[in-house]
Amino acid sequence: MAGWWRRNPYFVWYMVREVTAVAVAVYTLVLLAGVVCLASGEAAWNGWLSAMRSPVSIAIHAALLVGMVSHAWSWFDIMPKTMPLLFVGGRPVAASAITRAGLAAAVVAAAALFALAWALRP
Repeated sequence: MAGWWRRNPYFVWYMVREVTAVAVAVYTLVLLAGVVCLASGEAAWNGWLSAMRSPVSIAIHAALLVGMVSHAWSWFDIMPKTMPLLFVGGRPVAASAITRAGLAAAVVAAAALFALAWALRP
């Protein structure tokens, strides 16, 4: 029964979507390591920063970014299928509108966090 999910494209996409959660978990651990280093003192923090600036780290971050974007996209794509019907003015809201609204909210939140981080940089 191994590989049963490979016979149906729906299940293949489902498994790909589930694997992208690994990128979220890995990046969470990277950020947690940064917080631990920050709490450990200036030397540990500077060591973590220099590790994050290495070419290998940048390549890993690029791969994790692709996984994170894919995960967010699939999350918002599946959102209208998992929520109760939404009505506005007595008419049902299209699934694509719900997906676009979720993606737009994620982009706005990411832009706001980026702007805040940029404004607070030393």
